[in-house]
Amino acid sequence: MKKKSFLLGILLAVFAIMLTACGSDSDKQEGEESEGSNMEGSSLLDQIKEEGQLKVGLMGTYKPYNFINEDQEMDGFDADIAKEVANRLGVDVEFVAQEFSGMIAGLQSEKFDVVISQMTITDERKEQMDFSDPYITNQVKVIVKEDNDSITSVEDFKGKNIGVGLGTNDETYLRTELMPEVGDFTIMTYDDVVTTLKDLDTGRIDATINNIYAITPVVEQNGFKIKAVGEPIKSDQAGIATRKGNEELIAELNRILAEMKEDGTYNEIFVKWFGEEPQA
Repeated sequence: MKKKSFLLGILLAVFAIMLTACGSDSDKQEGEESEGSNMEGSSLLDQIKEEGQLKVGLMGTYKPYNFINEDQEMDGFDADIAKEVANRLGVDVEFVAQEFSGMIAGLQSEKFDVVISQMTITDERKEQMDFSDPYITNQVKVIVKEDNDSITSVEDFKGKNIGVGLGTNDETYLRTELMPEVGDFTIMTYDDVVTTLKDLDTGRIDATINNIYAITPVVEQNGFKIKAVGEPIKSDQAGIATRKGNEELIAELNRILAEMKEDGTYNEIFVKWFGEEPQA
């Protein structure tokens, strides 16, 4: 009888220990879920400030806008804008290189918090992302080889091979607006400006469209024999893009951009990279 009582006591003790352990695990799980809920409930702006870091997606292959310099650091106009924005948010900046064709997907998958990489503001993109006020306006022109006198405007694109950045607003413009207007031509897409201009220089394509700010350093560095022709075909405005539903972050970005323009910081960055004052 004593032996049975002793065994029963051991079993009860083991059962009590198991209940205590289960309770601890349950409390821990509830705590973690509560912590996760708080994180999910906070705004992206709050999360950026809590983490002390702004993750910025950009190509890193689009000099002078964004590129890897000789010190293997992200540099350029976009990079300087990002650094200043992060500084005024009171956080560090982390650059995440991403091909432009995958930029929207990278933003949606939370690979980075914002895109500061010449992301042109369009109605179509506004359905997928939220944008700050524009931080730059670019004039887009037709670019051809120096000895090409047969193409002087987009009207001459019919039947030609035209190069353009993959996934860019320029590609959309060529496919949806220009081709129906001027007639069929072949569109060849590229992941970076250097390769586009290299193919133009060697005659693999007949023309491309881009802005002078973007191609000037590439032409100078590589000695490409190309030229811009005609009047600007369109004007694009780029903004800082983030995931939809982050009105608080957008409002703060707009405040910072306005402040940078008011105190002259924006002008300093613009002149540093383009050698002239920004357009009014």
